[in-house]
Amino acid sequence: MSSTQEGHDKKKFTIIVNGRPKDVEVEELSFEDVVKLAFPNPPTGGNIVFTVTFRGADEDPSQGTLIPGEKVEIKDGTKFDVTATDKS
Repeated sequence: MSSTQEGHDKKKFTIIVNGRPKDVEVEELSFEDVVKLAFPNPPTGGNIVFTVTFRGADEDPSQGTLIPGEKVEIKDGTKFDVTATDKS
């Protein structure tokens, strides 16, 4: 039997989040995953709203906006821009 059984070899993807490279081992990222990558210590408050845009994804359309609860299939080089806004 092969030493690299299915499920034991994870593919790594290098994506760009707010201009910084990040390595991930999943083929799909959720809105929440991307926000955590962009803001490990997110701003707090009841009026904070996050906006997540992407381009170069491994799906059609390859660019767009994620909203809470949505996911996107990624590939090496997928770019995300995440902004935090205070609605106050």
